[in-house]
Amino acid sequence: MFGFDTEKMSQLMDTYVIPWGINIVMAIVIYIIGKFIVGILVNVFGKVMARSEYDEMLIDFVKAILNAILMLFVIVASLDELGVNTTSMVAILGAAGLAIGLSLQGSLQNFASGVMLLVFRPFKAGDFIDAGGEMGTVKTISIFTTMMTTGDNKQIIVPNGKIYGGNITNFSANDTRRVDMVVGIGYDSDLKKAKQILNEMVAADERILKDPEPKVAVSELADSSVNFVVRPWVASADYWAVKFDFTEAVKLRFDAEGISIPFPQMDVHVHKND
Repeated sequence: MFGFDTEKMSQLMDTYVIPWGINIVMAIVIYIIGKFIVGILVNVFGKVMARSEYDEMLIDFVKAILNAILMLFVIVASLDELGVNTTSMVAILGAAGLAIGLSLQGSLQNFASGVMLLVFRPFKAGDFIDAGGEMGTVKTISIFTTMMTTGDNKQIIVPNGKIYGGNITNFSANDTRRVDMVVGIGYDSDLKKAKQILNEMVAADERILKDPEPKVAVSELADSSVNFVVRPWVASADYWAVKFDFTEAVKLRFDAEGISIPFPQMDVHVHKND
């Protein structure tokens, strides 16, 4: 009832079914093996970066990008095995990438800056910095933004492009800092006594380091005062505590010793014309 042409069926198998079947199997094999190799390469790359002590978030991000790029090659190779015109596909993907890049220039700048911050690490979480026009303690560094907390507990999110494109001052980078203070006394006060008191106060504070040696010296004969510079070195964590405590202690000690701390004054002379 139904004619069965063995020759046509054989020709169909030889022309389409077998070649396409082989191509499909080879494409699947290429994909599976390629995916396996990509996984190994990405993991090895991640371990190498981890040994170099790069930030964990940067490692995860780079691994994801590397995985996506390598898998793209695997997919293109698999499609090429199926006879798909991959040249046109790559051209389309390139054009789409260019269009997306042009529309996201600001974001890409923040992204690139974030990568550079994570690679070169000019600061880390917990550091107190002045960057991007803001001052605060770094909480998190992400690919696009850096989150800081100010001294009065306000949260600031700064684009990484703004941070990396300007000066970065890291107050926590070193273990020690120098506290720069200016103390003024009146011209009628005992200069040598005041200097002796300041040296005694510096020596008595256990938080002040002996090396480098603290400096107490007359720096200026100002309009209404003789100014001393007091420059002790302290651990970075003690900076503000020493500065505040020493300033208060100077006022109390000078008051007790009868040394005046002048304030700006203005003499006004009124001439009366008869």
